[in-house]
Order: sequence, then structure tokens, then C-alpha cells
Amino acid sequence: MASVSSPVLTQVLGSATSPPRRLNRWDAMEYDEKLARFRQAHLNPFNKELGPRQHEQRASKEAPEVTSEEALPELPPGEPEFCCTERVMDLGLSEDHFSRPVLRQAIEECKQTILELPEQSEKQKDAVVRLIHLRLKLQELKDPNEDEPNIRVLLEHRFYKEKGKSVKQTCDKCNTIIWGLLQTWYTCTGCYYRCHSKCLNLISKPCVRSKVSHQAEYELNICPETGLDSQDYRCAECRAPISLRGVPSEARQCDYTGQYYCTHCHWNDLAVIPARVVHNWDFEPRKVSRCSMRYLALMASRPVLRLREINPLLFNYVEELVEIRKLRQDILLMKPYFITCREAMEARLLLQLQDRQHFVENDEMYSVQDLLDAHTGRLSCSLTETHTLFAKHIKLDCERCQAKGFVCELCREGDVLFPFDSHTSVCTDCSAVFHRDCYYDNSTTCPKCARLTLRKQSLFQEPGPEVDA
Repeated sequence: MASVSSPVLTQVLGSATSPPRRLNRWDAMEYDEKLARFRQAHLNPFNKELGPRQHEQRASKEAPEVTSEEALPELPPGEPEFCCTERVMDLGLSEDHFSRPVLRQAIEECKQTILELPEQSEKQKDAVVRLIHLRLKLQELKDPNEDEPNIRVLLEHRFYKEKGKSVKQTCDKCNTIIWGLLQTWYTCTGCYYRCHSKCLNLISKPCVRSKVSHQAEYELNICPETGLDSQDYRCAECRAPISLRGVPSEARQCDYTGQYYCTHCHWNDLAVIPARVVHNWDFEPRKVSRCSMRYLALMASRPVLRLREINPLLFNYVEELVEIRKLRQDILLMKPYFITCREAMEARLLLQLQDRQHFVENDEMYSVQDLLDAHTGRLSCSLTETHTLFAKHIKLDCERCQAKGFVCELCREGDVLFPFDSHTSVCTDCSAVFHRDCYYDNSTTCPKCARLTLRKQSLFQEPGPEVDA
């Protein structure tokens, strides 16, 4: 068979090459008959108005009757015989290959058929046209965004590709709706920034999580406004022209930073302002920019507020904070019991506070979420339940922890005492535990401290064996 030299044919076929097969003239006649019906009926391979049987009936009515003698024309002596199976040459006449795997198989078979047909013949040209139709159909079924990577790193954002979710989202870049079932979109795992795949290369805002990692602190001045003139009448984030008159874009103030933003960077989102909480105990949400909203959301659970230094008078006016501080102090007194108790370590009792790990480290640091839960009453209830569970293990369930209790050395009466009991007092020097009434009524010093002092003095006063010799 002559080699295929046409560049268009080579581009359509690709790299498919295989030796031709030789069949008899009956197959050639069958192909001629089908091709005649195809041409006369003007069939469209992808016309869904008529099914396969209707196409064949229409073609059979319009096709002329051919006698057996006329249907067996002699092939020219110089033209080689060729092979075309019924399944291959019927491609496009049926609708059973509209799925992508079957379309790929049909394309491969059609390419093989083109190689077996004579070069520059009408049959080969028709097969090439059919191959083009099949490839166009496959391109229609192919998702243009399926070849995009699943992970994209840009401006410290780490984007993951999302698809197939029916939840309606909004693109943070173009401020339009993301149709999850139809469009490919990305979400940053750090700051949850969402955008279309087409908007990725247009992003100019760095990831807010990097700011949280390097500078984990709040602006504790209430709405520190400086004015539009200090911003040169431009958006504080994207530098777009803004004004209070709304021309060319409306200036919207962020209550957290005090700066002004355009409508693309400020969507009137509401958030609790930390400065208003620690100074005024005010939890009313106020309008903030998109960047501030993401920053406040990431910082909500970080214990960075030392209330005793920022506003020590707050404990005099908020009773919930006084109760929470006492519970946290008791939990810190219980911690040494759990660290030295094997049963407590196996039960992992300290993991009851894994969401607020700073509660087992100190009693001074608070997060905005802690203050919000204290305001609603949830924090006090959860801490009370945890306090009861811890105390039950130490005083009732565990004999080792019970053995580490104290007896009041002032009255030597009553039950075993623990430093976290409400009716006890702890010596600040030796950590001995006494009844509160006994400790404050007794004007003498702590018995344990006096005993330790005498022991130290006796050690220094006793002469050594070398001095006696």
C-alpha cells in the first residue's frame, strides 16, 4: 500500500500505524452500498432528531435498487483490495458511542480504517471527515479545566482545586458567583480565599496566615481612623481610587483597622472587634474588610490577650471572668497530680482541654473566642464540668492522688485537704494546705515553714566529724 503523505491526513491520524488487511470484493460492495445511502440521505452522524433505525429506513427508501450483477463491479487491476468492518464504517451512524471511552475506541478504529483505504480516494476522504467529527465530539465532552493542577502555590497561598460542589460560593477576586457544578475553583487552605481558576493569576493579595504566623497580635485601639487624605484617597489594599461620594468607587471604613477600602475589598462583612471587647466588653459585630475578616477569623482561637495588663479593671465589672479565673487556677493546681499519676496519663484527662491548651499552661492569657464564650456563658459551664471531672479523679477515683492530700496542721481535724478546695488556703512559701479559717485566725507562722527553718539551722550548727577530732 502506498504511504500516506498528505500532511493534513498525517495530523488527523496521529501516530497510528498498522499493516493493511485484505478482504474480498463482497466487503467492498457492502461499504459502497452504505456509503451511497449515507450520501443520498445526507445523514448527520450527531443528529439526535432521528434514531439509527429511522436513518436506515429513510436511506433505504431513497437509495436506488441495485441488482446483484450491478452490485459487483470489478475492481481496477491496479487498485489494492481493502478491509472495512461493518462496525468501523458504521461510526457516526449510531448513537452508542457518546461516552468518552467508546469515543476514543471509535477514533482508533477509524484511524486504522483510513490507513487501510487507498490514498487520495473518496472513501479515505469520507473516513477522514468522520474521524474529524469524532474528535470534535470528544473535545466537546472534555472538561477544559481537567488538566489543571490540583495544587497551586501563589503569594504564600496554597490553593487546592475544588469541583463538583453544589454549594454556591463567591469569588474573592472578581466578586461574582462560583457555580460549583459547572466551574473549577480553588480554595486556599490557609486563609480560605476562594476564586475561579481563571482569576488565579490576577490575585495580588498575599495569604493572611503568613501575617498571623509572623505577627500574631491585635490592633487594640478602637477604630484608629486617620482619614482618606492619609491614604491619598485610595483603597488601603488594592490602591483603587475611592471617595465618600461614591465616585469612582464608594469608600467603606473597616472598624478594625480604621482604614478605608473599595467595594471589591470591603463587602460589609461583620466581625467582633477585639479592641472593643477588652476595653468596653462590647461584642456587637461591626463592618470590616475582607482581609480583616479573614485575619480575625484565624486569630480568634489564639491566646494573645493578657487581660491583667491590658485592662485589669475588667475583672471588677465582669463576674464571669472572676469565676473563670478561679477555675483556671484550680486546674493549674490539679495538673501536678495528673502528671505524676499513671492512671490519669493513660486516661488522658488533660486532653479534655485540648481545644484550649493554654488553660493548662497559665491563667492569664485569653483568646477572643474565650471571651466570646465567657460572655455567652458556654465557657463557664464547660470549665465547671471539666473541674468536676478532674476533682472526682483526684479525691475519689485514684488512691495515689488521694495519698498526696494534706492534713491541716493547725487544727489536725477534718478530712484530707487539697489545694484546689474552696475552703482551703495554701502557704505561698511551702505550699502547705490548711483550712482557710484556721490559717487566717492563727497569728503564728506556718508550722511547716517553721519546721523547715529549724531543720536548716540544725544542719548548719552541727559540727562535722573532722572538727571533733
